[in-house]
Amino acid sequence: MPREADALVAKSPRMTRMLELAERAAVADTTVLITGESGTGKERVARFIHQRSRRSKQPFVAVNCGALPESLLESELFGHQRGAFTGAVANREGLFEAASGGTLFLDEIGEAPPSVQVKLLRALQEHSVRRVGATKDVAVDVRLLTATNRDLEQLVASGSFRKDLFYRLRVIPLELPPLRERRDDILPLARLFIARTCRENSCGPCALSSEVLDALCAYPWPGNVRELENAIERAVVLAEGQPKIELTDLPVELRERAAVAAQADEPLTLAEAERRHVLDVLSRCEGNRAATARALGIGENTLWRKLKAYGVPAAR
Repeated sequence: MPREADALVAKSPRMTRMLELAERAAVADTTVLITGESGTGKERVARFIHQRSRRSKQPFVAVNCGALPESLLESELFGHQRGAFTGAVANREGLFEAASGGTLFLDEIGEAPPSVQVKLLRALQEHSVRRVGATKDVAVDVRLLTATNRDLEQLVASGSFRKDLFYRLRVIPLELPPLRERRDDILPLARLFIARTCRENSCGPCALSSEVLDALCAYPWPGNVRELENAIERAVVLAEGQPKIELTDLPVELRERAAVAAQADEPLTLAEAERRHVLDVLSRCEGNRAATARALGIGENTLWRKLKAYGVPAAR
């Protein structure tokens, strides 16, 4: 049975192992470095860890290190004193102080400039920070989680990322596989996003046509989970309350991929033909497992085993 939490679905072996390690890491206060391509859900994993930690009732504060220039990032993280620079008209606490007692998540840590790297290392070692323009340190109690889509070891080798900070951040490394390498999770994720979008828009429920099921499974998802989420949201909206999402509701790149696959006109294996038929009947029965089993002339346990093999989540 797939495990779901904050759009984290783990049916594929790699994702299951990653989430199991994340749960084990959550109970300690050690640093975790989350790596993976853009759109794989690194912040969701960070929130997953925070929610299962002893700090879960305290703040979860997130910042993208690549979204701010060096001077602003330093002030954002560590705070500043009045008069420290032009525009600093009052004392301001940084995110380390704001997250004290909870978790601070630094996304795109590979973009952090050298001056910030030095201060991060000191904050981790001393459990204190010094605001820009201040002369005294402020004690902080923060669990630090970081993420990047870059190869930090290469950055260390090139001299653009501190080796000592790298090892300090990478006590527990978690690598998120891209969606194309965890295809067992595509349909469970799609159904999760359908349910959420229908709930948020007071519509549905929507089923997936067999053509859409094939298109979702065949597409390489270069934008990973984020691209799938956006595609499903679009499809639900364009379906306009219809009971089934059709191929025309999908983004053009998915439709083109499906058209190319159809033109290939390769004969289906018996197993693939059965899979498509079972999923089509399930869709026609609006996800009702008992009705689907009756229509197929098989037992519910047999249907359950087949759907499990196809990566379809357990019935709600």
